[in-house]
Amino acid sequence: MRKIRTGTVLTLAALLSLVPAGCAKRPNVGTQNGGVPLVGFPQTPPPPHVPGKPGGVFRLGIVEPVAIDPYNSQESEGNLVTENLFTELINVGPDGSVSPGVATSWTSNPDCSQWIFTLQHGTTFHNGEPVDSVAFKRGWERAAARSAASEVAYHMNEVQGFDAMQAGAADHLSGVDASAPDRLVVTLAHPDCEFYLRTFKTVFSPVPTVAGPADNKAYNDQPIGNGPFMMAGPWQHDRGIRLKRFDGYAAGPKANLAEVDITILPSQSAAQGEYDGFNNGTFDWARLPTPLLSQARATYQPRGEWISKKTAGINYLLPMVTTPPLNSVAARKAISEAIDRVAIARGVFQGSQVPADAFVPPALPDAYQSGVCTACRYDPADAKKLAQQAGLAPGSTVNFQFNTGGGHEEWTAAVTQQLKRNLGLNVNYSGVPFTDLLNNEQQPGASGIFRAAWGADYPTPGNFLQPLLSTGAIGANSPSQPATGDNRGRYSNPRFDQLLAQAAATPDKGQRITLYQQAEQLAIGQDLAEIPLWFRQQFRLANTMKFANMYLDFAEEPTLAEITLR
Repeated sequence: MRKIRTGTVLTLAALLSLVPAGCAKRPNVGTQNGGVPLVGFPQTPPPPHVPGKPGGVFRLGIVEPVAIDPYNSQESEGNLVTENLFTELINVGPDGSVSPGVATSWTSNPDCSQWIFTLQHGTTFHNGEPVDSVAFKRGWERAAARSAASEVAYHMNEVQGFDAMQAGAADHLSGVDASAPDRLVVTLAHPDCEFYLRTFKTVFSPVPTVAGPADNKAYNDQPIGNGPFMMAGPWQHDRGIRLKRFDGYAAGPKANLAEVDITILPSQSAAQGEYDGFNNGTFDWARLPTPLLSQARATYQPRGEWISKKTAGINYLLPMVTTPPLNSVAARKAISEAIDRVAIARGVFQGSQVPADAFVPPALPDAYQSGVCTACRYDPADAKKLAQQAGLAPGSTVNFQFNTGGGHEEWTAAVTQQLKRNLGLNVNYSGVPFTDLLNNEQQPGASGIFRAAWGADYPTPGNFLQPLLSTGAIGANSPSQPATGDNRGRYSNPRFDQLLAQAAATPDKGQRITLYQQAEQLAIGQDLAEIPLWFRQQFRLANTMKFANMYLDFAEEPTLAEITLR
């Protein structure tokens, strides 16, 4: 998914002045002066829809993506591009509602082990090739091939034949039947009553015949898709990407914008670059540095150019649970209880963020369990006891790595100081480019904690629990191999995996949610396999003087296909 990266760096003295000394013990949910709940900045409602008209160039900045080809598009930067170049079987709206994409309908057999998708007639790729069932099968198999080494192909792990392809023992997905052009039949190795939701992930995109294998660099840099936008030229690495409207789009309403001009900014200063670009008129959309949230809100909210939205995501620390020093529950809980989330939310985040007390966020209200993370409370005294129990003595070294250029310098420095102050740890604190962070997480010898964030690919608690915590999502057959899946911490608990399998095979949504909740209670409440910090609330600046229909979609990206000139 969606691994996510927006800030300037404060001096350490200035930073510490923003973080008040914590109370000896308190829950992670606090209050601001006057007893006002610390619930983050108020949300702005979705804008009223304005009828579209063709034209306009929309400008924004990102950092260099890992990939824009759907076989390996994986983080927010790349997904912004891929999601607009391709249309999958279904669509998911900003509120999590599901609607048709290329598929007009989808049904399963009684035990959810087989799904049938009926496809629209007459949709095409940007080069005129038809989008049919074979195109979907082609795209899925291209990503599932062992030689592709895709880091997101595991989303297909339930499809019959996937394991054989990953092992290099097969060159096709035996569970995908594309014999009828307008009918895609998918047989699963294990029942999943939510499988249709998975197909919103970009790795399930169709591709044309010219895509070739995953190592086709020409296609990697200039993918030909079936979405509302097409590439206006090849990806100019470290410089920019340009998209233009696909006038032949027939899988939904055509885009209004003539072009989208994406500037690639240096990762070390990207958030400041986006903010400066918006201020000087270079960009029409921007993320912004954490220290400037209140200032930006005061300036741009009265103008109607401020967007605030609670999203289906979580900010957390990723602990390496199989290597010392965090290979015990007590050590992980000690780290968690030594962090004063409320103080950092008030100080560094200026009251804009909500401290997390669960891993599955409130944006999925049917599944959210307030307080399931019992170790998310701030309790330095208990943290010291747990650290002693775990052998995490004062002076012990704990690695802590974050990605630069994403606005994480301030709060990660605050966490570092709290771990030093409350536990006496020697924190080996370092910042690296985002791609290096992702690579370092994968390594067999990785240890300590990493800055992490996750935004849901599709609206179910299973999308938090399965890809980040299931054994199958580690993506390594032995401890000596890199973790190629999204379970980079390598957490593995057979009971947890069993609960996920039970949930997937349960047709009744209420019963399914209960099983997901039990799984979260085990992995987070008992084992603390991830350390929740803050629920995700996103803030953007938008040029509403020139454009309309600007909002954050389900993936926290701008609604490019709907934006129109005023």
